[in-house]
Amino acid sequence: MTDMQQPEERQLKKQLSWKRILVPVVLGLAAASWILVHNLNTFSYIEATPADTGWHYKYVDGNGNRIIDRTDDNDFEFTTETTNTFVKKTSIEQLKSIHWDNYASLALIGALLMVALRDFGYVYRIRSMTDKQLSWKQSFEVIMLWEFASAMTPSVVGGSGIAMFIINREGINMGKSTAITFVTAMLDELFYILTVPLIFLLIGSALLFPDSWVNSSFGTNSVKILFYIGYGFIVFLTLLIILGIFVFPVLFKRLLQQITSVGFLKKFRKRATRVGDEIMTCSSELRGKKISYWSRAFIATIISWTARFFTLNFILLIFTRDFDHLLVYGRQLIMWVIMLISPTPGGSGIAELALANFFNYILPAGLLAIVALIWRLLTYFPYLFLGAIILPRFLKRTASPVQIETNKR
Repeated sequence: MTDMQQPEERQLKKQLSWKRILVPVVLGLAAASWILVHNLNTFSYIEATPADTGWHYKYVDGNGNRIIDRTDDNDFEFTTETTNTFVKKTSIEQLKSIHWDNYASLALIGALLMVALRDFGYVYRIRSMTDKQLSWKQSFEVIMLWEFASAMTPSVVGGSGIAMFIINREGINMGKSTAITFVTAMLDELFYILTVPLIFLLIGSALLFPDSWVNSSFGTNSVKILFYIGYGFIVFLTLLIILGIFVFPVLFKRLLQQITSVGFLKKFRKRATRVGDEIMTCSSELRGKKISYWSRAFIATIISWTARFFTLNFILLIFTRDFDHLLVYGRQLIMWVIMLISPTPGGSGIAELALANFFNYILPAGLLAIVALIWRLLTYFPYLFLGAIILPRFLKRTASPVQIETNKR
């Protein structure tokens, strides 16, 4: 490490400061609070218990979508039966009737295990891809800081640029750091690209988009269009990375230079050249890697992303057991694209609102606000605070002797 890296370090500290952490935290809490307050008096249908008196209803699938839409009156009709029936309650009534039992405790433990499994997969992947140059502790810190950077930037920007600096700071040469960053992004996108068609095949596209948006200004058709555009872009970007790294690295660099040599694109030429150089370096680093290298990395990717999505399934189990787990998993894949284009840090605010719309067939919006809060407390907020704690220690530990001496002055 040289003193030349100090400007990057200062920029990193500025980007990931404690003050900036407040922005996503406030946005997320504000969104969840708004959903809760705004929907306290909304109704939903829940399974009747022997203690429930008053009118009972039976499920009739009035809208014909084969989902028990608990907030849709068309899906239920009055019945004189008292078994296998539903009662209509407001969010306030349901919140008052929530009681914590052993099943809820097991569901919460399951959600925590999913979070741990997600992080373990990422830590194992980064350690494996550095050929064990990083210890388990170093790998953990790298992943926490990577997640921290991603949580502090809009999803479309991501934390890859910062990740490159973090990995290099651990003593991994820049070529290998670049290669690891590109390949992890590629593997993440590849998982998504392969999983979406499989879910569509198993569930069918008709069930994956929220019916609650049909009559809204942001209708279901808009969600579909947005999803297909986003999915197409992910496929295009992944294909571009694969071709650029593994097939035509030199041609890819020249193409970037050609594109940025005309008109208003000239101002991007220097950056395009740097990206081209990074692709060529990445290609050189990855040439000749064994199948075991790729299989370990991709299996870890599958484990991490599967655990990431199933975390919400376990959180929902705290409040209800009657839902299709595969459908919840599938709708999260659709929701991911919405979060990906969010301009807010880590999709904060947008994620909570999207969750309330995508899963209101399971619980009323009032309860979904609580679900969203728990979901973000487990999968988002910890990385903000862990990252902020680890970052100064990490920078101090990985500082070069020249930097340490300069800082003393």
